[in-house]
Amino acid sequence: MNAHPNFNRVAHMYRWAEYLTLGPILQRTRTHFLPQLTRCREALLFGDGDGRFTARLLRQNPELSARAIDISATMLHLLRERCIDARSRLQTIQTSALEAPISPNTDLIVTHFFLDCLMQTEVDALAANIAQNTGPGTLWLVSDFQIPQHAFIRPVARLYIQMLYVAFRILTGLRVQSLPNPQAALERSGFARITHHATLFGLIYTEIWQRQ
Repeated sequence: MNAHPNFNRVAHMYRWAEYLTLGPILQRTRTHFLPQLTRCREALLFGDGDGRFTARLLRQNPELSARAIDISATMLHLLRERCIDARSRLQTIQTSALEAPISPNTDLIVTHFFLDCLMQTEVDALAANIAQNTGPGTLWLVSDFQIPQHAFIRPVARLYIQMLYVAFRILTGLRVQSLPNPQAALERSGFARITHHATLFGLIYTEIWQRQ
């Protein structure tokens, strides 16, 4: 795996930078399928940043426990503060995604705007590892950017995503320069997509996949 980027540098500005660029769209995307997760009891969340989604998930599901994985100590600190009312049901672990422990009882995986920080080989390995350590019926909620099919939107989207990668490379040292294909990785690992939602002409999407 590549040297880890330093997301501590952007932790405190992340929420406001998000709102300045895309307003509430990213958070609306994260929570779009939240009502469909009420039956989940053990969640594993990768790179949820300052924890806005984790807090909503725990508040909605009082019987759910969550394990949050991040390489940034500052992000995990902000996440714990945001989830203070549910701290007895939350565990945070500072480690990389591929080194994260996966409980066999996990029935929900969450990767919101996280897989785009990984190389394709890393996404493939993560999906395979999760598939090997979870049972049938496990849900995977994924949200991310993609290049839309619309001919007039594609060049604008490519430029926007390229600018995002440049900014994160400058601010955090992120080495990834292009979007991976999580759908291919999930399919190869035995997951099937059960629902999909896109916004901004398809630039941003969220999906639920299920372990077969």
